[in-house]
Amino acid sequence: MSRKITVAKLIEKIEGEATLKFHFDQERIEFVDILFGSQRGIEQILEGRPAEDALVINPRVCGICGHAHLIATVKALESCIEGLEISPKASIIRELTLNLELIQNHFKWFYLTLLPQLKLDQKVLFASEVSRLISQAIAYLAGQYPHNSYAIVGGITSEPTSIEILSVRNLLKEVIAFFEKHMVVADTTRLLGCEKTQTLLSHQGDLPQLLNLLLEKGWQSEGRSFDRFIVFGESRYFQRGKSIKTRIQPHISERFVEVSPNSDSLAQNVTYKQKYYEVGPLSRAMLLKTPLIKDAHRRYGDSLFSRILARSCETIQLLHHSLLLLSQIDLRQPSWIEPPQSIKRASAEGVGAVEAARGSLIHRVKLQEGQIQKWQIITPTQWNLSQGTREMPGVSQQAMIGTDDRALAEFIFKTFDVCSVCTTH
Repeated sequence: MSRKITVAKLIEKIEGEATLKFHFDQERIEFVDILFGSQRGIEQILEGRPAEDALVINPRVCGICGHAHLIATVKALESCIEGLEISPKASIIRELTLNLELIQNHFKWFYLTLLPQLKLDQKVLFASEVSRLISQAIAYLAGQYPHNSYAIVGGITSEPTSIEILSVRNLLKEVIAFFEKHMVVADTTRLLGCEKTQTLLSHQGDLPQLLNLLLEKGWQSEGRSFDRFIVFGESRYFQRGKSIKTRIQPHISERFVEVSPNSDSLAQNVTYKQKYYEVGPLSRAMLLKTPLIKDAHRRYGDSLFSRILARSCETIQLLHHSLLLLSQIDLRQPSWIEPPQSIKRASAEGVGAVEAARGSLIHRVKLQEGQIQKWQIITPTQWNLSQGTREMPGVSQQAMIGTDDRALAEFIFKTFDVCSVCTTH
């Protein structure tokens, strides 16, 4: 006889909180309701305001990914002005500050979310130290951190000096040294070329310790979903496109992104051509064909193991890529170029997409004579934690279905790095 029960659990130690309602059948999870219970109404606050107000309001959607919202916002506004170009200097510095925010978030997620969940050594101060270094680096480039509005239509407001650029380089090297001492005890330049999971697992460090524990628990293939990945943000490092079972399609369009309400949750569902896609570091690695992640995916699929490894691997990649970007800044170039049309008079629709720590972030705007008629924010957590149905579950729902251990299901949930604050903006 089938035994069905439902257990609700408030999930904390994420950015905000959410409630998981587990539905069990024969002691296995048959479905999970993902419920977000608070909302701040940022999109409604923006309506009727001058376009440039969004540059001040939107970075405050979230306390830990404000830069992603700022850059997505300014890109959306700039797309409303035909013929607008910013200098390479401004473009590189924008990308740098966003990279730094991703790196900071990756460390926080690893040390403040994953390690405590598995009851490994509590190393909260490790995350604090890296956060301090990254915050300093962003402040040198952007003027303050968090919640700054240094990216404006036409470029940036900051004018970093050669001494400040050197200071950022030194701070990045400190973070790399931290990674090599604690995360993986190895030369990160060699890790960039690592192609086999077993090679990384043979090293000492917090990451190999965590991954080896997953192997001991037999969890390495848990948390698999649809094997569908999508990336909308594009940069000097990230590649735009979608991947379905390793088949890459580079041509995608935001016009096929659909947002639908949910009657039980204040978070909305997001699909691409009416299908749920995973966003985030694993998706980005699949698009980039990163050898180490391709090996993990071949072994364990789109599992929690691959998801954790991809995000940790991306930390190394972004650290070294950011050093390269620093060397490409020409301080003689202007920080700001006057746009061919003032945003204060623009009447148009625009879109801005970037890669935030958790995945693709999209801002859509409709302007009338410089006033915001409509603003829509589509966050990574909306992609990964969409509240689907039993017939068509969302990405993280599918990843948890079939497990017989609620602790494992919660861990799978947290590998997506939930941000309910962003999601219920």
